[in-house]
Amino acid sequence: MKILDGKLLAKSLNDELSKKILSYNNEYGRKPHLLVILVGDNPASQVYVKNKEKKAAEVGIKSTIIRLSKDVSENNLLKVIDEANANISVDSILVQLPLPNHINSNKVIDRISIEKDVDGFNSKNIGLLALGRPKVIPCTPLGCYKMLESILDLEGKKVIILGRSNIVGKPLSFLLTNKNATVTLAHSKSKNLKDLCLSSDIIIAAIGKPNFVKKEWVKENAVIIDVGINVIEDKNGLRKIVGDVDYEDVIKKVSFISPVPGGVGPMTIHCLLSNTFLLTKN
Repeated sequence: MKILDGKLLAKSLNDELSKKILSYNNEYGRKPHLLVILVGDNPASQVYVKNKEKKAAEVGIKSTIIRLSKDVSENNLLKVIDEANANISVDSILVQLPLPNHINSNKVIDRISIEKDVDGFNSKNIGLLALGRPKVIPCTPLGCYKMLESILDLEGKKVIILGRSNIVGKPLSFLLTNKNATVTLAHSKSKNLKDLCLSSDIIIAAIGKPNFVKKEWVKENAVIIDVGINVIEDKNGLRKIVGDVDYEDVIKKVSFISPVPGGVGPMTIHCLLSNTFLLTKN
């Protein structure tokens, strides 16, 4: 059994990326520029944005953060996006999700120019991904793919993705199908979930249910990518972060598993940085 260490893989990929960015900077005299729009004061979002800012600086990407009040009107937010779209010094734009309830997230995401949509969530970018000719691939699905690619050939492998969110499950199903895997996209209405998992070479869990996948669900030597991030209390009442897979339960049975934390998270941030550079070059 091997730990699929996202931290280690992201570090080596970021080292490569920073060399490419340095030579780009030397040639063109400018750094790639990522603009992040943060609405409100959601503590998790604040942490994510701070982390993105730190990692961007490490690889030589300039990042600007626009902080807006949680009461900002949808129209004013759209105006900020329009200004960023028109600003030639900005290469990529990210609106940190979730947004307050009074704002239509789909409208906001689709307002970002597809040439600057670093998250790849714009409906045109998702459509292009589904058609097999993507411009930008969403960061978490791309991170999952890069982890899998680092250990195996996906062609012909049976993959089950648990969870059909627009952020992970759906785009990941398109991406892996484009790479010739045989993909099942399962969700809360799927029947015989355990049997579907048992017949899969690769299980990708992205449902937001702590320790949901047990060893009885996993075939011998399967590969598991755990996208879940859940905060639970242990026996001593201490808060800890766990994934959607019962790590201790399945560990002896699998050939590879990504830990939580330290698995998909660092790879998602790496892909945000590599997408920023891709958009800058384009």
